[in-house]
Amino acid sequence: MSLGASPVRVGVVGYGHVGRHHARILSELAGVALEWIVDIDRARAEEGAAAVGASAAFHARDIADKVDAVTVAVPTQSHLEVAVPFLERGVGVLVEKPLAGSLPDADRMIDLAAASGATFGVGHTERFNPAVAAAVPLIAGPKFIEVHRLGTFPERSLDIDVVFDLMIHDLDVILAIVDAEVASIEAVGVAVLTDRVDIANVRLRFASGCIANLTASRISRDQVRKIRWFQHDAYVSIDYALQELEHWRLVRQNGRSPRIEGGKIDVAQEEPLKRELVDFVCAVRERRQPAVDGPAGRRALALAQRIADEIYRESALGSGL
Repeated sequence: MSLGASPVRVGVVGYGHVGRHHARILSELAGVALEWIVDIDRARAEEGAAAVGASAAFHARDIADKVDAVTVAVPTQSHLEVAVPFLERGVGVLVEKPLAGSLPDADRMIDLAAASGATFGVGHTERFNPAVAAAVPLIAGPKFIEVHRLGTFPERSLDIDVVFDLMIHDLDVILAIVDAEVASIEAVGVAVLTDRVDIANVRLRFASGCIANLTASRISRDQVRKIRWFQHDAYVSIDYALQELEHWRLVRQNGRSPRIEGGKIDVAQEEPLKRELVDFVCAVRERRQPAVDGPAGRRALALAQRIADEIYRESALGSGL
């Protein structure tokens, strides 16, 4: 596929809660021709197509030879089935998180992308949060990480545990920054309103000595999305939702008491999903992999699976994902 200066022809597969935002943003991006909205619900596909001036289709395979790239926002268990026809043809694919319903499914997609040369990305939007991007240069050798991701009860993603639904965002961010293997995991989870884990707490110990404590809930009254990093002589706090960043550090002075300096850092706010989709489209045009590629998505999925396995091992909830 050679795009040259022509628009990148894109399709959105799955016109639900997330797919609607994909379609909205892609329809407004320069250099993009959003040509197809695909959904097995005909009324929903036609509604989406009419909203953005695209054509409607009802099976992903029907557009596999008509686009340069697709975004996939269907239930997790269907990611592999939807992605295969595109990856086999070298068509760029951006799959929403989590990458797949199982590690073998993830490996299948990664292998197909490698064989065909397809651009293949995973929708971990927090990596594109401007506050996260601004914080990365400030974080070095963290010793303790505290995460709270609390949300109200959703009408979506109830086919997966909260670890795969919400916590995986933070797992991806942590794995991208902490350059060490996870040495041990302690985890507990509770199924409160569904037959899946709705609230979970995890303590990760890395080989470097860093410890991360993460809490994720989809049954909270308030919405909180924060991550705090503690390291030698410094503290970094990120509010994902408000896109706010604070950096405090201890400044040592010869012969005098040390002082604390820092405060809020200005962050140019922008929709993370837009930044993610711009990166994906540019990657397709440039024939490269996006910032969050298939292997990165697999690492987050593998850690989430280890956590889920630990939760189910320690409980009587039954089998995992």
